[in-house]
Amino acid sequence: MDTLDDNWRKSTRSAQGDCVEVSYRSHDETILVRDTKAAGKGPVLAFTRSEWTAFLGGIHDGEFNLPAQ
Repeated sequence: MDTLDDNWRKSTRSAQGDCVEVSYRSHDETILVRDTKAAGKGPVLAFTRSEWTAFLGGIHDGEFNLPAQ
């Protein structure tokens, strides 16, 4: 997958070195996610629009929250 020309965005809330980047490809409506430490060399996860929407809904609903200790 060629990702060199994609417009990658990093959250301003990410800590130095612990970041992910997200890119949206409008031509095929694919959302790409990668680790900034491996940018251009590591794996890239690709999601459809519906998969990404479900993921964001899960975040909003607390599905991925860690249990309180």
